[in-house]
Amino acid sequence: MSDSHKPPLIWLNIVIFLSSFLTAVLVVPWYGVHYGYGLEHMFWFLICFSFCNLSITAGYHRLWSHKTYQAHWSLRWLFALGGAFALQNSALHWSSDHRIHHKHVDNNDKDPYSAKRGFWFSHIGWMLREYNANQYSDYSNCRDLQKDRIVMWQHKYYVVLALVMNLGVPIALGLIYGDIWGMLLIVGVLRLVLSHHSTFFINSLAHIWGSQPYTDKNTARDNAVLAVFTFGEGYHNYHHIFENDYRNGIYWWQYDPTKWLIKSCSWLGLTSKLRITPKLKIEKARAKQALITATNRVHQLPNARAINDALNREFEQLVGKMSDYYEVKKQMLEATRNGLVEKYERSLLKMRYQQIKHDLAQQRKSWDNLIAQYS
Repeated sequence: MSDSHKPPLIWLNIVIFLSSFLTAVLVVPWYGVHYGYGLEHMFWFLICFSFCNLSITAGYHRLWSHKTYQAHWSLRWLFALGGAFALQNSALHWSSDHRIHHKHVDNNDKDPYSAKRGFWFSHIGWMLREYNANQYSDYSNCRDLQKDRIVMWQHKYYVVLALVMNLGVPIALGLIYGDIWGMLLIVGVLRLVLSHHSTFFINSLAHIWGSQPYTDKNTARDNAVLAVFTFGEGYHNYHHIFENDYRNGIYWWQYDPTKWLIKSCSWLGLTSKLRITPKLKIEKARAKQALITATNRVHQLPNARAINDALNREFEQLVGKMSDYYEVKKQMLEATRNGLVEKYERSLLKMRYQQIKHDLAQQRKSWDNLIAQYS
């Protein structure tokens, strides 16, 4: 696209991004050398940085964009303030863009930040020009959010809230600790820049760098390193196939503080109706993707047909045993919960469960060995 045909520049965004970045890179270290920073600066930087990012990940993303759980009004109010502090537009606008992204992922004409248009575009370029001007007043894909009084309050007063949070909080901390400029630089500018780019990495790097264990139908990747910097959002391949799950990192060892926050709040009565994807569905997706990957790797081998037949047989057997296992497990849980079966019948059900569990373990081992040959 020639410069004459490119959409108009959004000068406000350019000024905010450029000035904050240059200040963080040049002025922040200069001030530190000449005047120094204390532990209080680092402490409040971490608090405010975490508050902003979790308001985006737990609030804007998993609560409002995907409706993966429900939240008490007080928590929604905090997320609204934190989202304004993060300076990433209103929750209504952010969610509208994000829902379009999921609906049309990687479509260069419809995805607002399509990764197929390159790293720069998906990271920040899409916000520097009026690429999506026609969407700025159309929130028809967020009619549910327009019924949320807190979302609409934040949307109406977003500019005021953004100014109050981004200037008021650092200045207030500066008055308390006797260093207004230091707090403005660390809690104001440095926090804002790092918050911006750690979020933007999900649109850019998380569609370029990492693995695709669940699907290769889009560019989204799982990346444990990015998960650390993005409060758990780095497990992006999983998210793009199971977007209604309140978790991104589904295993206990995966770093996902957003998931931990949402779950912890459920114990306090602040969140409810947490949605999770059934394990059978997750395992089927992993197995299917492993089958696709292996099939693509052997298609040029002279015995590709025989190998593919073997792979498909093992896949069908694996899926069958998975289905049997989770069905029997469900029966056991229901029987235990309802207490409607006799002790003898429960013993038989338990024996059947143990046998199917053993069979599934053996089938998984056979499947893993076969897949390993073509990895």
